[in-house]
Amino acid sequence: MSTTTATDVQEIKIAHSPDSDDAFMFYGLATNKVRVPGYKFTHVLTDIETLNQRAIHDPYYDVTAISFHAYPYLQENYALMACGGSVGDGYGPMIVSPRKYTLDEVKKLKIAVPGTMTTAYLTLKLFAPDIETVTVPFDEIIPKVVSGEFDAGLIIHEGQLTYGDNGLHKILDMGVWWRDETGGLPLPLGGNAIRRSLGAESMKITTQALRDSIQHALDHRPAALEYAMQFARDLDPALANKFVGMYVNERTLNYGDDGRIAIQKLLDMGYERGVIPMKSKVDFID
Repeated sequence: MSTTTATDVQEIKIAHSPDSDDAFMFYGLATNKVRVPGYKFTHVLTDIETLNQRAIHDPYYDVTAISFHAYPYLQENYALMACGGSVGDGYGPMIVSPRKYTLDEVKKLKIAVPGTMTTAYLTLKLFAPDIETVTVPFDEIIPKVVSGEFDAGLIIHEGQLTYGDNGLHKILDMGVWWRDETGGLPLPLGGNAIRRSLGAESMKITTQALRDSIQHALDHRPAALEYAMQFARDLDPALANKFVGMYVNERTLNYGDDGRIAIQKLLDMGYERGVIPMKSKVDFID
């Protein structure tokens, strides 16, 4: 009878952002509620723009959260897991400002953005190709807009629910703009990429492990939410529950046909309009 020794265990290095939705998604794996014989999963938490750049320039992590905008730049070394995505169904990153602007006016402003590899930035450039932007850490955008350093900011993460507490107005929800622009498609924001050098079997097993972790969190929502609250950045439990529900749901288990179409369309439009310099072909690991 064979037994698994420590030397037989394959370590899978996972990197994701320190957000309540990602924490909720990885709850099962991070707390060993979901186990896979022969595999050990270790987790590193880093902001999404740093993960985008690391995956592009140094494909170190076996699994990494990425913005979909970054995928064309890293597609040689990574494929896309068919689960684990954050998709906005009629909602997404927002342009916010202390005062109200028309859409024509906002295109002439200087906008604080959370990083040039974020999907928020890609969508903004599809909306307004010539808009002037400055990269600011995502958690500093609202304070800098409130202080008047920038006319407006492009916000992601929990700021989508809390901007009004700071006296800011929503100028445009990019998820609404994208839905109208594409005839009803959801806006795919971020996903999880898996390193191709792991090989077909390990890629498939690891993808299933993430899907099981997501399902475990959905099935044990109170415990998973309690775990995720430590990453909720000043959200109360009700808002954290709402935020997690926006970005961890049935589409996180499976993008769906329209979700997969939306990912490819987003990247194709980015290429056709000159925002992305190369074509992309999204390979899904089911």
